[in-house]
Amino acid sequence: MTKLTILISAAALLSITTLSSCFYTSRESHKLFAKAKTEQFDVIIVPGIPFEQDGWSHTMKGRVYWSKYLYDRGITKNIIYSGAAVYTPYYESEIMALYAHALGIPKEHIFTETTAEHTTENIYYSYQLAKKMGFQKVAIASDPYQTKMISKFARRKVSRDIVLIPFVFDTLKAMEPYMITPAIDSAKAYKPDFISITKRESFWKRFRGTLGANIEEGR
Repeated sequence: MTKLTILISAAALLSITTLSSCFYTSRESHKLFAKAKTEQFDVIIVPGIPFEQDGWSHTMKGRVYWSKYLYDRGITKNIIYSGAAVYTPYYESEIMALYAHALGIPKEHIFTETTAEHTTENIYYSYQLAKKMGFQKVAIASDPYQTKMISKFARRKVSRDIVLIPFVFDTLKAMEPYMITPAIDSAKAYKPDFISITKRESFWKRFRGTLGANIEEGR
């Protein structure tokens, strides 16, 4: 084996290792879900994602359907959708809540957190909201990438007891033939005085926000 081949192989291995550390693998997701499904949570936190007027994205659809699956299975009693109007003039949390209700989740079990502009804030503010409402057992439910990305922050800065429930893609795949895109009134989630975060904040402030540096503690 030449030095060049060794270097290429090493670089490829490093890339794979680095990439896999950014999301939960299918095996890891199955393992986390297997543990979570033996419990019942008072509430799960579902971080938002921008909504475009022409409809929900594949990622938003996945997050809402995963939360519905966890609710239907009795794994969670309630759901908090989190997200402000960040990049588009629609409150991400309110849009997801509208879809969730349209899919059959009762309104009394759906809650929204409408101020978070970054994933770190989604988790922090929603957890504070959960505690104010008296919820004790709390989990985060999202895609494997976002769940892994937020895992250290959630455990270190929010609560060591918070549980992570990333998508199990095999489960979502099996649900696909039965998935629908229900009609919603997106105007109910519209923010009239909207200004995109890219116009309100510098790149560095937004970057700090992704790290949780903009969190207003004690809210």
